[in-house]
Amino acid sequence: MEAFLSNIDRVVDGFSWTVRLTLISALLSFVLGILLTAMRASPVPLLRGIATVYVEGIRSTPLTLVLLFCGLGLNSALGVALADSVQWDVFWWAVIGLSAYTACFVSESLRAGINTIPLGQVEAARSLGLTFTQNLRLIVLPQALRTVVGPLGSVLIALTKNTTVASVAGLGVQEASREMKLMFDQGVAPVLPTFVGFALGFLILILPTGYFFNWLSKRVAVVR
Repeated sequence: MEAFLSNIDRVVDGFSWTVRLTLISALLSFVLGILLTAMRASPVPLLRGIATVYVEGIRSTPLTLVLLFCGLGLNSALGVALADSVQWDVFWWAVIGLSAYTACFVSESLRAGINTIPLGQVEAARSLGLTFTQNLRLIVLPQALRTVVGPLGSVLIALTKNTTVASVAGLGVQEASREMKLMFDQGVAPVLPTFVGFALGFLILILPTGYFFNWLSKRVAVVR
C-alpha cells in the first residue's frame, strides 16, 4: 500500500479529470435533455419525429461506439480539433460523446415525469391563454423535474461510471481508470492495492451522490 500512497498525486490528478468530465457532461446533457423533452412534447410533428429518432437511436447504440465516432470519426479521420492541446482536444470530444449519449436518458426521465402531471393542469393553463412554451416552462417542467430527481441522480451516477469508457474508446482521456492502467503497465505499485485504491475513489464519488439525490427527491417531492 505504501507504493500506492507514494503515487497519490497521480491518483488525485486522474480523479480530477473524472470529476471535470462528469460535471461538464452532466450540465450539457441536462440542457440537451430538456430540449429533447420539449421537442418530444411539441405539437409540431417534425420536431417530435426528430427528437424521437435521436433519443431512440442514440440510446440503442453502445456508448463505446458513440465515443469511437467522436474520437476516430470526427477527430482523427476528419481532423476536426476543438483545442490546441491534445489533452484538452480529446477531453472535449469525450464531453460531446458523453453529453449526446446521456441526454437521451435525461430526456426519458423527464418525459416520465411529465406523464405524472394531471392533464387537467395542462388544460387549465391552455384555457388561461398560455402558449405551449409558457405552459412547458411554468407548469409542466417545474413539476416534472421535482418528480424525477431520483432518476436523474441515477443518470448522474451512471455518467460518472461511464467516464471510464472515454479512456479506451479511441480518445485516451487522462481520467482515473486510464491513470490506473498506466500505473499497472509501469509497475509503480502492486496491482491489488492500486485497484482497491481506485475503487474506493469511485465509491467516494458515487455514494454521497446517491445519498444526496435520495434526500433531495424526498425534500422536493410533489404532494398530490
